[in-house]
Amino acid sequence: MGKLSRLLLACCLTGLLTAGNAQAHDTTDETQQGIASYYSDSFQGATTASGEPFDQQALTAAHPSLPFGTKVLVTRPDTGQEVKVLINDRGPFVQGRIIDLSKRAARKLGMLNRGVAPVMITQVN
Repeated sequence: MGKLSRLLLACCLTGLLTAGNAQAHDTTDETQQGIASYYSDSFQGATTASGEPFDQQALTAAHPSLPFGTKVLVTRPDTGQEVKVLINDRGPFVQGRIIDLSKRAARKLGMLNRGVAPVMITQVN
């Protein structure tokens, strides 16, 4: 096999691997399940990881890895309550939790008294 053939083969394989890897990380239809919590009032006005000030009355959330600006539907499977939120921060930093919600979002899910609730998260954009 000549140098040109090997180079062409390497380029084709690289392209296939890159395309396959990009498809493997497409989370459009992915649903995550776990425990949600919500921010303490002490974070009101603090700068989020995205650079925006945190607002308890906004429908926002922290997620460990979803890109900033991603909208997700958060659903409580035990009650059917749901809310759409915008990811603008990183967290939660507590083992077993998958999302931290603003107080307004937590209120819509009926979880203020409990503090935490089981949820499903589905990306909507």
